[in-house]
Amino acid sequence: MTEIEKGLFLRLFNRGGYVLNFTTSSFDTFTKSSIGVALCAHYGLSKGRSLTNYIEEESDVSGTKLLCDLFDYYEAQPEYASEMDGTSTARDAKNHHFLYEKCKPVARRERAGVSVLAQREELETHFTSDYMRQQIDALFSSRETNPTEAIGKSKELIESCCKTILEENSRDYGGNWGVSQLVKETMKCLGIETDDINADLPAGGTIKRILSSLGNIAGGIAELRNPYGTGHGKADSYKGLTIRHAKLAVGSSATLVEYLWDAHEWRKERNEVNRHNRFLTNAASSAHLMATVAAAAIHSACTLF
Repeated sequence: MTEIEKGLFLRLFNRGGYVLNFTTSSFDTFTKSSIGVALCAHYGLSKGRSLTNYIEEESDVSGTKLLCDLFDYYEAQPEYASEMDGTSTARDAKNHHFLYEKCKPVARRERAGVSVLAQREELETHFTSDYMRQQIDALFSSRETNPTEAIGKSKELIESCCKTILEENSRDYGGNWGVSQLVKETMKCLGIETDDINADLPAGGTIKRILSSLGNIAGGIAELRNPYGTGHGKADSYKGLTIRHAKLAVGSSATLVEYLWDAHEWRKERNEVNRHNRFLTNAASSAHLMATVAAAAIHSACTLF
């Protein structure tokens, strides 16, 4: 979001030191929920000045999120309905309507950007290897600048995720395996194949369909990559896919990868708990055995005397 755009939002929200219809308490509660900071308590200033200071000082990501959250709040308030549709005759209503119309497309654009950034940060939190992080960076950076590259990187991210999971579970995979087979074997390794779900359970059928759709994502992206992605020669008549197609491929692959990795992490934690419980059980059994032997020895000694 540009500085000019941020200024438009601030002018829309800041009403002479107040911010919309918030009290100091409700404003702090709202900002705490949005960005983790109670602004008035933090700055010791009015609501309007606290908001302005935060937007000027903090990162573009957190500032943009707060402005978008405030815009959602503004649109949800009935008292601003006539201001938004331009029918209000109140003082400054015409100016606020102008600001609203200017901010609306920016908010729509930035909402998508904040969502994608959050997804990217979530993936980078999961994967610690430099190689994986480089793939994620390239994937999200190329969505708009190079859509065809984004499609190719989407497939490579899925492949890297699956291979990492299989390796960490001591499972072999073929060097010539396609991405669809990698995903299938990874889901089998994690016990999340559609056949593993009991369709008679509540929502079992729905979960089976969702898992089946997730599995099909990899095949669909692989098919897209062949004619459109990187790594293949193009005919003179070639026309690349648009940005919206690249966003679809990136978002779908990120969803699949995040789900697989979450299942992998959960499985590791469960195995650790099971190992710990077995250790405690074995330790208790050993202690019981030793106590029994000791008791028998004492009994024998007493009998002798």
